[in-house]
Amino acid sequence: MSSQDRTGSRRARTAKAAGLGALGMLLLTGCSEEVRLGWLPTERGTTSHTDRLIDLWVNSWIAALIVGVITWALILWCIVAYRRRKGDEGFPRQLSYNLPIEIFYTALPLVLVLTFFYFTDRDQTALTQRFDDPQVVIDARGKQWSWDFNYVKQDKYSAGVQAHLTGETGIPETLPTLYLPVNQTVELQINSRDVIHSFWVPAFLQKVDMIPGKTNYISFTPQREGVYDGKCAELCGEFHSEMLFRVEVVSQAEFDEQMTRLNDGQIGAEYDRNPYEAAE
Repeated sequence: MSSQDRTGSRRARTAKAAGLGALGMLLLTGCSEEVRLGWLPTERGTTSHTDRLIDLWVNSWIAALIVGVITWALILWCIVAYRRRKGDEGFPRQLSYNLPIEIFYTALPLVLVLTFFYFTDRDQTALTQRFDDPQVVIDARGKQWSWDFNYVKQDKYSAGVQAHLTGETGIPETLPTLYLPVNQTVELQINSRDVIHSFWVPAFLQKVDMIPGKTNYISFTPQREGVYDGKCAELCGEFHSEMLFRVEVVSQAEFDEQMTRLNDGQIGAEYDRNPYEAAE
């Protein structure tokens, strides 16, 4: 056997092994939570807004995919239909303009942009609409590098302590926990105690910046009981990666029981600080 044949055989075995390895990894991850959920880190019905957000996201991708397929098909068709053939000489006939085509490729993108704008504005308006009288109001305050939660109507609070500040993954049971009663209207008042943070619960598909001196709002109704991971989504300092929390959506009875275990009162703006003054 020649050296060329041996080299080809080794390459074939290597390619086969790589293919089997990739197949094995695919099978091992086939039952993972991420694969089960697909593109998005949640399911329909998690909150009153997740269905709307999923529809907007998926339909936008479908529209973009259709536009992309048509565009690539037209490009390939032009390459094949107008290729230079054997025996051709000189340049093909030049066209200075084609009015119908120019109107088409100007009008169609405009229609697409206006359509995307309409659906995005419609859904954004619905998502940012505040409740007139929410059943639960929570003042959520981010701080380097933890969270405080004030339950306004219950006059209770939980104060998060800083993590171990080593860059290691936090222990779920020790993370600050935000309790929400299922099927009750909730308003989160989003505030920062120091620098810019971002309140993000991936399963809720909503993320809101926490800006010092400004209150932002999230209004929704949690519809499925469970425990959900939350985190700061804005780089906020050395131990940003440890700024984690959990959200527990529970029954009304369990929510009331949890409230009895919390501290009385509110831990509000009196504990805010100016990070620039602290640096000086």
